[in-house]
Amino acid sequence: MPDTVTTPDPAATRGTARRGWRAVDLALVAVFAALVAVFAALPPIPVGGAGVPITLQTLALALCGLCLGPLRGFAAAALYVVLGLVGLPIFSGFSGGLGVLAGPSAGYIIAFPFFALGCGLVARFALARLRGPKLWLVLSLGALVVSFLVVHPLGILGMAVNLEVGLAEAVVFDMPFWPGDVVKNLVAGALAATVHRAFPQLLETGRRAPRSSGQR
Repeated sequence: MPDTVTTPDPAATRGTARRGWRAVDLALVAVFAALVAVFAALPPIPVGGAGVPITLQTLALALCGLCLGPLRGFAAAALYVVLGLVGLPIFSGFSGGLGVLAGPSAGYIIAFPFFALGCGLVARFALARLRGPKLWLVLSLGALVVSFLVVHPLGILGMAVNLEVGLAEAVVFDMPFWPGDVVKNLVAGALAATVHRAFPQLLETGRRAPRSSGQR
């Protein structure tokens, strides 16, 4: 009986590739986690009376999601948070360790991976449908909305618990961060749009095939 050569099913092969992360995915997660640490090391701006400074961490975290997508963005932000909680001095002010969870920044730190996840979902939606200035606008506004739905509420809750103040007072402590958040997310959206224009395959979006007329 002649030998039979079995050819792998291309669809099954593609499905396996989608399910597993490649070395480049792990490398991107590590690089973006390091990017967050670098941004956190930049001099913070003291503001308000809660002891939570303005930093560029959230800009880098937005980039994690907007550039890498939801899962890899979440992984990069979670890796940064875990490394900080185990003791590496990579949080703002070169702090680290579980003790930060007893401080006023605890809620913000817990929110970081979920912020990156939300930004990644925004990027997946926008990149499948938009180009040009519209893409930048949706990436920026989407990240800003996620920030106000995730980062600020958890940050306010963390300050209320750890500072033993009312929610209304914690909201007042959080308000000085709002203008900077708008600016940082506008910048993050512009940077992410530029990155995706240079590396269009960085994020798999399930993008529809372009129309034959060439319209964008």
